[in-house]
Amino acid sequence: MKLEAIERTVQKTQVWLRDIGEKLRVQDEHMSYHALRAVLHAVRDRLSVEDAAALSAQLPLLIRGVYYDGWRPHGKPLRVRKAEEFLALVDHNLAQDAERRIEPRRALDAVLGALQEHIDPGEFDKLFRSLPEELQSLFAPSISRRAEL
Repeated sequence: MKLEAIERTVQKTQVWLRDIGEKLRVQDEHMSYHALRAVLHAVRDRLSVEDAAALSAQLPLLIRGVYYDGWRPHGKPLRVRKAEEFLALVDHNLAQDAERRIEPRRALDAVLGALQEHIDPGEFDKLFRSLPEELQSLFAPSISRRAEL
């Protein structure tokens, strides 16, 4: 007997990974997962605890587990205010898998694009508005892509 909730979250997670892979132009699900995890952890650690929880509620159950894996809410949000600091945080997270190097900006764009497509538009906008102006510039390509649709 299969648990429907588990089957559904696995299917949704695979859709997210495929979408990220398309945006990265790779067919390696490990690379897509690696980008997803690195970017979600950077975003999560930059958000207030309340905003991090609000974002998590939009994620499929399995991805929510990835999002919270290893999280220490004490001392959050990180005081990352500049674009290069945020990209360095993504790069640090990506460096945990030396076999699958991805340029941080490419990983960020791919994962933000998937978030924009799969979560409530109001939640994505709330996430965007909660960030300092310079960090919002990193999210701007995803915002402008949605405006074109």
